[in-house]
Amino acid sequence: MSSKKKAIVIGAGIAGLASSIRLAVQGFEVSVFEKNGYPGGKISEFKMQGYQFDAGPSLFTQPENIAELFELAGENMDDSFRYQALPISFKYFYEDGTVINAYTDNRAFAEELAFKTGEKAEKLLRYLEASKKLYQNIAGIFLNNSLHKFKTFFSADIFKALKTFRWKYLFKSMHELNAKHFKKPQTIQLFDRFATYNGSNPYKAPGMLSLIPHLELNQGTYYPKGGMISITNALYQLALKKGVKFNFDQPVERIIQNETNVQGVVVQSKNIFSDLVVSNMDVYFTYQKLLMNQSLATKVLKQERSSSALIFYWGINHSFPELELHNIFFSKSYQEEFVSLFKTRTAFADPTIYVNITSKIEPDLQAPIGKENWFVMVNAPANVGQDWAGLRTHYRNAIIEKLNRILGVDLAEMIEVEEVLDPVIIEERTDSYMGSLYGTSSNSKMAAFLRHPNFSNKMKGLYFVGGSVHPGGGIPLCLKSAAIMSKMVAHDYKNK
Repeated sequence: MSSKKKAIVIGAGIAGLASSIRLAVQGFEVSVFEKNGYPGGKISEFKMQGYQFDAGPSLFTQPENIAELFELAGENMDDSFRYQALPISFKYFYEDGTVINAYTDNRAFAEELAFKTGEKAEKLLRYLEASKKLYQNIAGIFLNNSLHKFKTFFSADIFKALKTFRWKYLFKSMHELNAKHFKKPQTIQLFDRFATYNGSNPYKAPGMLSLIPHLELNQGTYYPKGGMISITNALYQLALKKGVKFNFDQPVERIIQNETNVQGVVVQSKNIFSDLVVSNMDVYFTYQKLLMNQSLATKVLKQERSSSALIFYWGINHSFPELELHNIFFSKSYQEEFVSLFKTRTAFADPTIYVNITSKIEPDLQAPIGKENWFVMVNAPANVGQDWAGLRTHYRNAIIEKLNRILGVDLAEMIEVEEVLDPVIIEERTDSYMGSLYGTSSNSKMAAFLRHPNFSNKMKGLYFVGGSVHPGGGIPLCLKSAAIMSKMVAHDYKNK
């Protein structure tokens, strides 16, 4: 009989996979229970008539988070996961005809902005240097440690960081900060967009989010060979190699608890006991469904939910040499778009459109020859019971009309296969409450401090990871949530 301590991970999303690897390396006997028949959560794929589509996240930054897991496990990452740096992070299209290539070489990007918009090159270089310092001096500390442990706030690094802190990052909105720094509307809108990386509103979210461009433009933007699904596949195989046991198509029904401790989970009406439980499920559903604690679930809802998405997966029987891997077609009325997303939660006539085309990088693998696989996304409000069938039709028409106008084509005639993902389906597949992609939004000055911690104050042995808890949503932060959790477990169980 094994003498190892047992750990159960609920959910095989990206944070669940990373958690299982870290716990296995610490010596736990790890079992993962996943309601779907596959690992990865939102980072999954599907194929249609020769087209391959990444179903969820499509932007890859901070590959060092993946490398850290392989190094921790004592395995060679190059044997199972490879990626390449991109010279252009995004290509931006504006209604006035301006087209901007966001080069990952900062000097080239600065020259591009100066040429295309008249924005002084020094403005961009100073902004990205400030973004770098903000991340390195302040954000990095908070993103790699719990905000709910007193020791975090009394470390030497914190006192050093506070000396470099500028109050504008907290008391000015991201838009206010950008509008004060840049002069040209195209540049302001471009950098306002980074608030959407965690499902937030740049007109409400704090200037602290100006650290996000550092990850994409200073550190670099990358493409994983084989598509985003290769991240899932690499971590899943690494977890198996470390002895993690996966149980697919086996949703957890309940977390077993006594007055002060968790004791395991119930799966298929059977009690499965463990020393600790890590939930990669949305924290709202963890409380509501698995702990049956509606009061704590309701408390989570005091924070505004992030935006969701409406995604069209289109197989296009045409090639567009003017497009890159990542493309943005901006709305003319950006502020009104966010009012629609977070206040009225209704359809917007002129949405900003993101088009991701992985066949630009791997044409032979991702789409039939001469054709392209389009992942077309618009930000959508969280689900509050809207008519999503009607919204699908509205947004499909709005997207096609806008792209036809800007690209000068008849796009509808080029779509030969189609699939759609909306907030309702997102919630059903991934247990993301209201279909919110990032849990809670960052639309308040204190949002970062109000995110749910990576541990339970009520139940010993219960931990939380993933986009609905600290430090937030998106692949890099989900991976960091697993690292924070594992440090806590190492401390809590070091003498047990």
